[in-house]
Amino acid sequence: REGEEWDKQEAGPKWAHRNRAELFGAGGKLQAHGWPVLPSAAPPRYARCTMAQATALSPAALGYRMPAEWAPHVSTWLTWPRPEGISFPDKYETVPDVYAEFIRHLVTVEDVNINVWNAEKEAWVRGLLAERKVPLDRVHFHHFPAYEPWCRDHGPIFLVRDGRAHLPVGQSDAQQRVPTQRERAIVDWGYNAWGNKYPPFDLDDAIPQHVAKLRGLPLFSPGIVMEGGSLEVNGCGTLLTTEACLLNPNRNPHLTKAQIEQHLKDFLGVTHILWLGDGIVGDDTDGHIDDLTRFVSPTTVVTVVEEDPADENFKLLQENLHRLRSMKDQRSEEHTSELQSPMYLVCRLLLEKK
Repeated sequence: REGEEWDKQEAGPKWAHRNRAELFGAGGKLQAHGWPVLPSAAPPRYARCTMAQATALSPAALGYRMPAEWAPHVSTWLTWPRPEGISFPDKYETVPDVYAEFIRHLVTVEDVNINVWNAEKEAWVRGLLAERKVPLDRVHFHHFPAYEPWCRDHGPIFLVRDGRAHLPVGQSDAQQRVPTQRERAIVDWGYNAWGNKYPPFDLDDAIPQHVAKLRGLPLFSPGIVMEGGSLEVNGCGTLLTTEACLLNPNRNPHLTKAQIEQHLKDFLGVTHILWLGDGIVGDDTDGHIDDLTRFVSPTTVVTVVEEDPADENFKLLQENLHRLRSMKDQRSEEHTSELQSPMYLVCRLLLEKK
């Protein structure tokens, strides 16, 4: 609607599922919002909130939430891959053209923000995009270096909340606080390259801080390791994840399952967490949910299965399917049993055979 923001995480083909999209500012324009009012002197425009501060200052307590994938968005954030990286062994030469084709489609509907290593790399990417007939007026380059391109995992998680307008002093509380626009913030999870598998990763870990500073957005730092690809939300309070990844001792060995759930609730504004088991054999992310099961509506998921009983993935994916068939969304906690809504499995995707 006029003057109201809409929000989105990323969309796109599976190879792009770790790209992190940026959310709208009010009226479809990128906005920079100040830090929420804290019980002390006026804070800086760009600040960080950690778990050391009061729970009352968590994003959820301040009204923030992580939106679902399918809401409209204004731009997508990418990190351009490096030939020196480990992500595409012996295949890098095929990757830039794929990125160019993806960006060519994106710029027809939204802006694209690209993290690049330096000015030299920016010039090279600009040249490639121009050769591939990609309009550059909606492409924005940022010299935010990262070792690997998985921006969905190391990039910012954008949150939204309903904004408030403050009217002149002397009016009632109800008059002083009226809804106006949707505000944004960023969650900066710690990043350790999927359990310290591929050091160094300090530059990748810093990307959310660069983006928050660029946009002038509040930055919440939970102080624990988490990748964006390990989290899937329906935008209504339910989060889907896997035990194989989030409970892996190479991420947060000092935290219990209950403590991890509390961090997810505090920093993403969810109320209901659903757990699948293992990921696909050989997945170096240790079972990211975005390789397995995705929400396509608040009550519908699409998941992968293996139909060959002799395949090593058959049993573990059947177990995940069994769990999904018994799961309820967040309304199971809010309504009577007659209104509980089981999630619907819209289809099954077969794993491609090698």
